[in-house]
Amino acid sequence: MPSITSFNMAHLHLLLNHVPTVGATVSLGLLILAYVRRDERLKLVALEVFFAIAVLTLPAYMSGVAARLQLRNDAGISDTAMRIHQDAALGAFAVQEFAGFLAWVALWQGRRRGRARRGLVPVVLGLAAVSLALMARAATLGGDIHHPEITAGAIAAIDPSQFVASKISDVMVNSPWAWPASETVHFLGLSLAFGVLLAVNLRILGVNKNVAFRDVHRLLPWGMLGFGTVFITGMLFFVGQPGQYVGSPPFYWKVVFLMIAGANYLYLTVFERAWIVTKTEGGVAWEFSRADKAMAVSSMIAWLAILYCGRMLPFIGHAF
Repeated sequence: MPSITSFNMAHLHLLLNHVPTVGATVSLGLLILAYVRRDERLKLVALEVFFAIAVLTLPAYMSGVAARLQLRNDAGISDTAMRIHQDAALGAFAVQEFAGFLAWVALWQGRRRGRARRGLVPVVLGLAAVSLALMARAATLGGDIHHPEITAGAIAAIDPSQFVASKISDVMVNSPWAWPASETVHFLGLSLAFGVLLAVNLRILGVNKNVAFRDVHRLLPWGMLGFGTVFITGMLFFVGQPGQYVGSPPFYWKVVFLMIAGANYLYLTVFERAWIVTKTEGGVAWEFSRADKAMAVSSMIAWLAILYCGRMLPFIGHAF
């Protein structure tokens, strides 16, 4: 009999896998409507939605991998069918995350320059359409998992070593340099992302008041570069050795805090209250609300938690 944990992960994935599909549909529809109405503000809203969905897609994919590892020995469920579904989901996930990154770049340009660079938003629109098509295919393949009688012959002829996830795992595990090099890049990305957000959030909390907030805000793309580096190398670790992560409680907490960090990037990019300028006798000053300061504190706590959970992965949960 499957364990309660197995049912929980499978049910969690069935709940979360609707987030990227529905979210991509909504953001794509908003972008198309914005072009039809020639509404720049609606374009920004669509980009905000798409970036938020890209962040929320992370637990959707990871819960699917965890469900496969916990259900692969159950009678009546084909592990090969689940791996086919997982491979298709990995492709859709990669496209959506790249589109989410470009959506954030367009939002940042809109904040700094008044509008995104010409040609960038259409690229996000195209990637959104591609990711939606790939997710629809992954969803169809997911439906075949419980109907092995439909695709039994085709599944039996598939070589498991040809899956993209299997190839990534083979390189990460067997290469003498892939894992150590990724670890190095991972920690460099952590340092960059945490350092930039620390500078911006401390400015919001009142540190270095003589520095204009606009000047500190210019560092955000470097922080996002670090965040993207952490994300990519982290996914290489997860795809390479998923078994040692899905059984580790600190890993799930790390994912939660990573989503909080992603929310902080969106907050700092699109919210206008952090840009309110007040004239004083000594010049100008930036006024920050309690919500701004609360987000700054929560972001710094989240990054400290990310660092702690990452360091504790080998020691808590006995998964490594």
